[in-house]
Amino acid sequence: MKTIQREGPPMTMAWFVWGLGALFYLAGFFQRVAPGVMTQELMRDFQISASGLGHLSGLYFYAYVAMQIPTGILADTLGPRKLLTAGCFLAGIGTLLFALSPGFFWAGFGRLLIGGSVAVAFVGLLKLSSSWFPERFYAFVAGNALSIGLVGAVTAGPPLRFLMDTFHWRTVIGVTGVMTLALGGLIWFVVRDWPQEKGYPGFTEKISPTIPLSGASICRGLLRLARYRNTWLLFVIPGGIVGCLLTFSGLWGVPYLISHHQVSPARAAGLTSVLLIGWALGSPFFGWLSDYLGKRKPVYILGSFLVCLGWALVLFWERIAFLPLAMALFVTGFSSGCMIVSFAFARESVPPSLSGTVSGLTNMGVMMGPMLLQPIVGLILDKNWAGQLVDGVRGYSLEAYKIGFIPMIGWVLLSFCLLFFTQETHCRQMVGEVAPAITS
Repeated sequence: MKTIQREGPPMTMAWFVWGLGALFYLAGFFQRVAPGVMTQELMRDFQISASGLGHLSGLYFYAYVAMQIPTGILADTLGPRKLLTAGCFLAGIGTLLFALSPGFFWAGFGRLLIGGSVAVAFVGLLKLSSSWFPERFYAFVAGNALSIGLVGAVTAGPPLRFLMDTFHWRTVIGVTGVMTLALGGLIWFVVRDWPQEKGYPGFTEKISPTIPLSGASICRGLLRLARYRNTWLLFVIPGGIVGCLLTFSGLWGVPYLISHHQVSPARAAGLTSVLLIGWALGSPFFGWLSDYLGKRKPVYILGSFLVCLGWALVLFWERIAFLPLAMALFVTGFSSGCMIVSFAFARESVPPSLSGTVSGLTNMGVMMGPMLLQPIVGLILDKNWAGQLVDGVRGYSLEAYKIGFIPMIGWVLLSFCLLFFTQETHCRQMVGEVAPAITS
């Protein structure tokens, strides 16, 4: 006879259900940073400059950011199962379109479709985290979600470069599209929104959707969120941290390292993967540390301070040797894991009924960083291009890169400063509709 636990579902089942959603997030992260190791191939195949490549990569982020508020509402209404399934199918179609595109327009449309569909992955995963796991594990589970996603980002580094040295990039990307479609079917048949739907007791009562999806409901949700100071600060802060990281690892880091540190494409991809591996390890650590200490603000401030120092070394120390560079990238990536605190911090700052909406808004802020910084860096590089070509593709001077990286370091410094104005939640959920007294 099957014994049902009194306090929630078996952890093996919880992790399995959560893990399928995490695989979709992994696939989305793979697509997010894949252009970083195929810059020359894309610029050559589609006959584009640095700014054109920045916009092609940025189309993913434009759609991703635009979908975050609707995604938050959808997560609170449709539930994560339907959301993740639909996202997988659309992402698979978009990936195949990008792989088969004859020109820039269709490639851009494919990237736009991918970005808009994988936008549901992280918020859907956070909803599964809140229903399938105890409240005290939320930040830790969210940190692990980011770590799983970053496995996809690392896969889009040296492993993708190795496959591209053997097969055409279109073939490799096309196979990932087929795999994403298959994952969508698996999620539909296995994942459920609540443990109760599989016959297990839940950690919380099953909540029926109460917010209809409409323009009016979105506006009402945003107006309610506007009452809480942390909401808007945590919209801006993580964008600087993630913007630096994904602008470097997802697009401009590899060509910068190749031209100015005289490393091979494979080794340059490896260095950017070191940054992402650090991020993958740092995210669950900072989530756990914040939960353990019962505080969000000081943990976040410490991590962001180290991020500022790390990027100053990586971007502006000209004569740094290979090993110190790799170590600086790892520490910078590890410290960037502090941004995962944003989601628990923001969620605790508003009433539970707005958890999906605030998660979507926070994730929108996260993606605003790379969405804006990737094309901005490309535009600055083109404005400072001295006319040099490498294998028929534009090459850029060290001075051009230095100027191009200024917006990155500027935003991450702003993020550090804004953290001092956030309101500590002490890891406790806001339960009322009015913000509590402001304390630090």
